[in-house]
Amino acid sequence: MPHPLMSRTPRSRHRRWLGTAVTGLAAAALAVTGTAAGASAAPHAAAGAAADVNNAKNPGFESGLSGWTCSAGAGSTVSSPVHGGTSALKATPSGTDQAKCSQTVAVKPNSTYTLSAYVQGSYVYLGASGTGTTDVSTWAPGATTWQQLKTTFTTGPSTTSVTVYTHGWYGQAAYFADDISVFGPDGGGNGDPGDPAPDAPTGLTAGAVTSSSVALSWNPAKYATGYNVYRDGAKVQAVTGTSATVTGLSPATAYRFQVAATNAAGESAKSAEVTATTSPGGGNPGPSVPKHAVTGYWQNFNNGTTVQKISDVSDQYDIIAVSFADATTTPGAITFNLDSAGLGGYTVAQFKADIKAKQAAGKNVILSVGGEKGTISVNDSASANNFANSAYALMQEYGFNGVDIDLENGINPTYMSQALRSLSQKAGSKLVITMAPQTIDMQSTQGGYFKTALNIKDILTVVNMQYYNSGSMLGCDGKVYSQGTVDFLTALACIQLEGGLDPSQVGIGVPASTRAAGGGYVSPSVVNNALDCLTKGTGCGSFKPAKTYPSLRGAMTWSTNWDAATGNAWSNAVGPHVHNLP
Repeated sequence: MPHPLMSRTPRSRHRRWLGTAVTGLAAAALAVTGTAAGASAAPHAAAGAAADVNNAKNPGFESGLSGWTCSAGAGSTVSSPVHGGTSALKATPSGTDQAKCSQTVAVKPNSTYTLSAYVQGSYVYLGASGTGTTDVSTWAPGATTWQQLKTTFTTGPSTTSVTVYTHGWYGQAAYFADDISVFGPDGGGNGDPGDPAPDAPTGLTAGAVTSSSVALSWNPAKYATGYNVYRDGAKVQAVTGTSATVTGLSPATAYRFQVAATNAAGESAKSAEVTATTSPGGGNPGPSVPKHAVTGYWQNFNNGTTVQKISDVSDQYDIIAVSFADATTTPGAITFNLDSAGLGGYTVAQFKADIKAKQAAGKNVILSVGGEKGTISVNDSASANNFANSAYALMQEYGFNGVDIDLENGINPTYMSQALRSLSQKAGSKLVITMAPQTIDMQSTQGGYFKTALNIKDILTVVNMQYYNSGSMLGCDGKVYSQGTVDFLTALACIQLEGGLDPSQVGIGVPASTRAAGGGYVSPSVVNNALDCLTKGTGCGSFKPAKTYPSLRGAMTWSTNWDAATGNAWSNAVGPHVHNLP
């Protein structure tokens, strides 16, 4: 969780790119949205022309950076991770440079080209300029696995070359790119020949199942740019990655699945078949959380604010998220270490007893995983199993009701979903699962956090997005809103509400005081106005949602400690308002 004062030493955390820089990100996202929507597939040059080719040179970076130029010396080639071949591009932005890597590609006039690349890392952009018509770009939020970016452009009547490029975002971690393609009529620049038909995928595996869905994953296929998913012999989905969740299934029913790879040359043979059976119907009765709930993060460390025991937390909080779990040397596994010394001699026995007392009063106490210094990584089946097993063991040891996912080092939606489903199977229907993504993580349903939330929608309690430390962001109406306003809270909540989450799974996360975050604080009255706007259509600013969401879950704050430092001013104002929502 990007709380600027959450570390075990009292230091502030400021992200240079967040703030005014994000206005540029939001504007770029607006431009991308407009481009993608307006792209049209004009016919290629004359019928009967030679077969299309990849006009990019050294598209897989097998010859180092030959043919490519990277700004500020930001680019290099690496042997891992790679999407295909033995090399890939690694480019590292700085606080003043986006790590832009580009190549001038020969093209034919009046022709349409498909620009694509496989990317990984934080906020990766792919684009083409100098097209002679409309320049294009597309982007992806952070991801820890390869995903394909793709767009099209049409050259002008006298255009013989274009510049294709990738770049990241200021001050963010390195990004990776591989297998870049400018596929279309041969521009005469001696680019790579077109790929042959792709190989058939291997390693198809059925993962988590529900009463209405089955999660599938498989190995990347050579030359593939996409995949078709088949259920009982009929095509049901087309995806670009190596995983998919097939939905709309019947309870307690066996289904047969296959996958075929695709590219411009056609479709491969289908993979070997796997069978999966959906779980019985009846649904999940849900955790014992009130219809409208207040969540607060409790600090297991002393950073200069009020030190609390769990018993000291205000009764206005329905969910108390203990911050934070610790990583272990086992990938994906977590543990918890009470900071007894920093908390004035608070013993483990007292801590456990206080959890039981809160639960007896109808509260839920959960363990938050991540935070500013959290390094837990769940990127494969083994680490997913380790996460589920260790989280369940901690629930049994301390009495936690569930977990909060607050990872800032990236989230793999396939394997985090697998881990949480496995934990749900162990813990039962009363498991509480919350999430605390940053605003940038919930701008697109293609982001890792949003995908994870939708993947586990049937067992998810609430997503309390952090409406702070983020600068300006896009609202669901495509307009840019500044943090610290009622419009910022409502217009960004609308993205989640209209993006697939149930209103009962959406909460508004804000700082408890001006000292609790680097930016984005709003008074409790603004929080209450936003809640009224979303649930009743009153109290809105310039943004007013098209409809109301009476079952909105509620609000969250960082932290109960910072709240206590102001005499519980936040929870005393917001708590009763949440609990009295319709």
